[in-house]
Amino acid sequence: MTAQILSGKAIAAEIKAELKDRVDALGGLGVHPKMATLQVGDDPASVAYVNGKHRDAEELGIESVRVDLPSGASTADVRKAIEDFNSARDITGFIIQLPLPVGHNEEAMLELMDPGKDADGLHPFNLGKLVLGVSGQLETPLPATPHGVVQMAQRSGIELAGKHVAVVGRGLTVGRPLGLLLTRRGVDATVVLAHSQTRDLVATVREADVVVAATGRPGLVTADMVKPGAAVFDVGITRGPVGPNGKAKLVGDVDPGVAEVAGYLSPVPGGVGLMTRVMLLHNIVTAAERSTR
Repeated sequence: MTAQILSGKAIAAEIKAELKDRVDALGGLGVHPKMATLQVGDDPASVAYVNGKHRDAEELGIESVRVDLPSGASTADVRKAIEDFNSARDITGFIIQLPLPVGHNEEAMLELMDPGKDADGLHPFNLGKLVLGVSGQLETPLPATPHGVVQMAQRSGIELAGKHVAVVGRGLTVGRPLGLLLTRRGVDATVVLAHSQTRDLVATVREADVVVAATGRPGLVTADMVKPGAAVFDVGITRGPVGPNGKAKLVGDVDPGVAEVAGYLSPVPGGVGLMTRVMLLHNIVTAAERSTR
């Protein structure tokens, strides 16, 4: 068996086309979504990711602005940038690029955001609404990466209702909120949230019809851990050593050998990372649409 590779590029392009139509419709109403980003420091991965977000916005006709602070910026500097974004009437949504340099309290900075402008969907208010929202339409932004995983599965024809899903990793950005999204009515998966203290991780993961690896530990999920035919989503991204070309190779949490066992596999790069970017824009466009009601 060789896994079908799930193309984040193709699925993201499909969603972008839908978003472009929505942006055009908003323009007809005189509403123009605008995205902003805040980056502190010059971490190469963060720089590349933020650049990609702005390219995506431009592709959809969404105006964007950025504030790039030096790595030595004070907490007061970061707070000021967030407060400026909150008060700017023309900014629909913004992103605080994580991780922040050592010395900054990321949770405190996220809490300073206007929840309605939270393009990542990670503000405590929005996560709380997700906890409460077992069914029905949510009127708050969804966490971008978990939403991207669900969209990738659904648009690839992977059945989630009634399936057993093992999410490996209990972090704030993926693991914890993904379990909430997968168990909402209408998605209806049964989820095990596994982590470093899970007893017999191999057996736990092998029982799953769908596996989501989100730990940042390269090669953690191996072929012997995966049920034949399972759908495997690799969310972890780690930069390997710099090669002869001067670039670091990106590696995921899933060992390449899993491709010989799984039925579906999202790659790194080219998989869930691209979905995260497009779901950020989805949150911004949706926020602009809410403003017209």
